[in-house]
This record gives sequence, structure tokens and C-alpha cells, in this order.
Amino acid sequence: MWKETATRIDRGDPVVRTEEEMMKLLYQTAAENERIRAMLLEGSRTNPQAPPDILQDYDIAYLVTDMQWFLDRPQWIDVFGPRMILQTPENMAMFPPHMEWFSYLMILCDGVKIDLTLAPVERAREYIPEDGLVEILMDKDLVLPPIPKASDEYYWTELPSQDFFDDCCNEFWLVATYVAKGLWREEILFAKAHMHDPLRTMLLKMLEWQVGAETDASVSIGKCGKYLRRYLQTDDWHDLLSSYSDAAIDSTWDALFASCRLFRRSAAKTAAYLGYDYPKENEEQLLHYLQTLRSLPSDAVDLPL
Repeated sequence: MWKETATRIDRGDPVVRTEEEMMKLLYQTAAENERIRAMLLEGSRTNPQAPPDILQDYDIAYLVTDMQWFLDRPQWIDVFGPRMILQTPENMAMFPPHMEWFSYLMILCDGVKIDLTLAPVERAREYIPEDGLVEILMDKDLVLPPIPKASDEYYWTELPSQDFFDDCCNEFWLVATYVAKGLWREEILFAKAHMHDPLRTMLLKMLEWQVGAETDASVSIGKCGKYLRRYLQTDDWHDLLSSYSDAAIDSTWDALFASCRLFRRSAAKTAAYLGYDYPKENEEQLLHYLQTLRSLPSDAVDLPL
């Protein structure tokens, strides 16, 4: 089938293979190889909440009788077509190998991305993901357990306890002072590192809790918060985007204060929804401290707090 794609390229026709073409190829490969006993579809293509597009991965698992046969013949994946890049994490020195599974992460020359995992069929029950985003597409021996209809419920927001909420607030405001210290010293890499993590991590966590509280913990905001825009009001979304900046000192200060504005609003809303206390007094003191550092001359020998 990939040779047909090459012909389409020569003709100038659309290149990327359709979902129907790819699923047919993946299914036929499994059907024709006796060592492959089952085929699973995982990830976003099983998720009814994930908007489909041409860049969605094909997350496929083949459950096999003889792992070594495939490992000894790395060229077996050529059936899917010529590749731009291939990664086999279990073969890499940088990542610890998994003793049971073996994965092929490949982007093909027509832009299709396949994340393909091999797992021993006798370990099928252990392999099947717990997150609920999985469908059985083939089971030659009818040995796989029944699987509920795919759902992203596993990723729905878990609302925090008061202690978790307090810890998130504490971490956000403490790390905000590290960012400000780095900016005052013009140590932009230090400041950016702390803006990224843990400051932004805490901001996104609070926004996730806000959305969870507003929706009775019945939605997922997606990996890295990619679905947040669906649930945030316009001003919140604008401040979230404004919390990302270039590498300039002034614009990073602006991004820090945008983060603080958004965190204050989100934490106040979340606390109100959940009936929690929110330490507004500490927040005001810390905002004054951050504003003082922004206006503080670089040669200052005292802090006018």
C-alpha cells in the first residue's frame, strides 16, 4: 500500500493515507502474521472527546506469541512504508528498557505516525491499559477479557483536598519569588526554568481543579491542558496565553504578573466552589514583594518593603 502512496506523490495527488487505508494495512498485517494473535487500538482514536485530525497517531498494540521473531527481524515494519524517523525506546541507552513490551515510534514519509507496541499475548491482561482508551480490533483466539466502551473517564479531574489546595497555593507563590529573583538579577534561564516548572505546573493544576469544580469533575482537560480553552472564560484564556513570553526580561515580568492574576482568580473560584479557605492576606504581601523587585534598581542594597 505504501507503494501506492509513492505513486500518488508522483502524480501530485494528496499524500497522507486515509484512516481507512491505514487501518486496513494495520489490520491486514496482523491478520496475515500467525505470530500476531490480537490487535488493540489505543489513545486518542478511541476517545470520543478527542477531535479527529490528520495528525492523530495510530496507537496500535500487537499481542504476539514470539517476541524474539520480530526483534530479530527489524525490517518487518517496512510493510508500513518508508520512514522519516524511527525510535525504539527499549533499544536506547537514554531510556530504561521495559522487559516485557517493545515499541516502534515511527513517522512515515507520507506524514502518518504510528506508535506500535509488541507485547507477549500471554501477558495480555497485564498489558491492556488501565485508562479505558482501548478497543479490541482483533482477537484470533478469543482470549481477551471484555473491555468497556472506550472513555476518557480515567483522566477526569480529581478534586483536591484542602491540604492539596493549600500546598498548590503555597508552591505557586513561593516559586513566583524565585522567578522574580532571577529576573531582577537578569538570570533569564533561571527565571524561565522556574516559570515553566513548577510555577506553570501549579497554575495549570489550579485551572484543572477550577474546571473540575465547575463541571462536577466530569471532564478531562487533556494532556498538557490542551482542552482548557473549551472551559475557560475569555479573560482567563487571555491571561493564560499572556503567561507565555519571549526571552526578554520585561516581557517575562509581564508574563509572571499575568500568571499571578490568573492564579488568584482561579484559586478564588476553586476555593468558593469547594468551600475551602484561601489565604488572600499572604497573596497581597507576596504581590507587593514581586512588584517591589520589578521596580528595584539593579544596584540596590536594601529592600523598601
